[in-house]
Amino acid sequence: MARPARPGGRHRPRGHLHRLRHRAPPLPRRRRDRARRDHPGRHRPVRDRQAAQRRAAEAEQRYAEARDVIDVLQRQLLPPGLPILPGLAVGGSYLLAGTETAGGDWFDAVPLPDGRAALVIGDVVGHGVAASAAMGQLRAVMHDHLDHVGDIAEALTAVDRLAGRLPAARAATVCVAAVDPADGRITYCTAGHPPPLLIPSGGRARYLPSSGGGPLGTGSAFPLLHDRLGVGDQLLLYSDGIIERPGLDLPAGTVELAEAATEIAADRALREDWLATVERLTTQTLELLVRVTGHTDDITLLAAQRTAPPPPLLLDLRAEPAAIPTARAALDEWLYDLGARAEDVVLLRHGVGELVTNAVEHAYGPASGGILLHAHSTSRGTVEIEVSDRGRWLEHRHETDRGRGLAMASDFVDELRVDTGPSGTTASVRHRLFRPTRLLTGDDLTPAPPARKPLELLLILDQPSLGAPRIRVDGPVDSATAGQLREELQLRTRGGTRPLTVDLTGVTHLASAGVAVLHEAGTRTAAPGRPLLLYAPPGSPAQHVLSTVALPHTTTDPG
Repeated sequence: MARPARPGGRHRPRGHLHRLRHRAPPLPRRRRDRARRDHPGRHRPVRDRQAAQRRAAEAEQRYAEARDVIDVLQRQLLPPGLPILPGLAVGGSYLLAGTETAGGDWFDAVPLPDGRAALVIGDVVGHGVAASAAMGQLRAVMHDHLDHVGDIAEALTAVDRLAGRLPAARAATVCVAAVDPADGRITYCTAGHPPPLLIPSGGRARYLPSSGGGPLGTGSAFPLLHDRLGVGDQLLLYSDGIIERPGLDLPAGTVELAEAATEIAADRALREDWLATVERLTTQTLELLVRVTGHTDDITLLAAQRTAPPPPLLLDLRAEPAAIPTARAALDEWLYDLGARAEDVVLLRHGVGELVTNAVEHAYGPASGGILLHAHSTSRGTVEIEVSDRGRWLEHRHETDRGRGLAMASDFVDELRVDTGPSGTTASVRHRLFRPTRLLTGDDLTPAPPARKPLELLLILDQPSLGAPRIRVDGPVDSATAGQLREELQLRTRGGTRPLTVDLTGVTHLASAGVAVLHEAGTRTAAPGRPLLLYAPPGSPAQHVLSTVALPHTTTDPG
């Protein structure tokens, strides 16, 4: 008997019902979903993606660490600054070809024993750690010979011997030019290096003739040539990265450099009045030329301008409290005119301020007298400052918290000497001044304007705070203003019975008299629950002083 046809006319095969009877029943929905989630290959794409992300993060971290190492290496091998010399302003910039590898360019400026200054620029073949290490050795040998002997030919002979023994330094090029600020005479050698560019004041730049010397370690001689630098004229030493930029042949790059230097020296380029002339030349040249074409090699620029020697600072003051801010303001102005860094101005202001304070307080007692302050810069890149009086040293009784002045002054300067005799006391300070060099990348060509000069008024202001009451102190805290701060601290802490946070960020000068006030206030509020918390951010004048005298403070803003 025939089976009835299925709807639609199709006929199911005989074995189909048998297969249906033995098929495993379908899993419930929840078990099916769990089975899919637990399948061994289900999460493989997710795990692979997470592993790739971890590898990428680790690679990025290693790359950042490598860049930090390269940056530290480059900064350690280059000079931290260029000396500030009477009659010769010097500035330099170093633009890295990239942040992934170290370079072999270097520059230096070395005061010579005979009063001249040697300008040095060099280029080691290649890049990487080996090139940087060779560069560091060449610079150290060159600097040492110039500093102690002062002879260009002898210094070149010494680095040539080193390059002959050091494969990574062989065929390095170097240009050395010794400039006499007194008469402008230039003695130079181009050992395989492009010749210097001389930019006359108000005239067009010209390249000096090449001396004909060959690269280091190649058996070449090092003949010397001579020229002259007038007052206001500039001399630019450079590495070939500035004239061999992408899309330019060597003649075109050479012409562009001379034209740009002429415009910058005449102040017809970018308006950056806060920069010294040599700093404009070494930064704006990069800004104008490299921004357009880019660069594939490190670029080093070293400039010097012959200037009128700065006059010394001479002050004849009465031994009275008003002499302290007067001396400090005059010294600040003189140092800034020299081109000193703000950090050095702060150190010398504090150190010399302590010496003037000691003379005011200890030289004459109730009698009146005078104080002489004499400051001048030397051809070795230092300033020498003398503070003298004609009195006899008088100790103050019942002042156990004083006596820190000379110790603080000694910590602020490179060298301090005090000579006391029956005819008076003379304190002499020596401190090296230098202009910071610029190690740049393509992202930070334009320099920032300098910080403003500090105010001389003492301001004490309330600050909002969620915790203990808080005040901010701005201006100088010295013997003239320490009494004002003492009264404020006594009032704010109610005689030491309430806690107080003191923000010293804006303090421009913290003398020993101010340290005594803070120490006294801290002792009064030392009991638990009412502390005096001093906040001085890293690098501030107050932080430097508080660290020197070991007065407890925090460098992290307590909020």
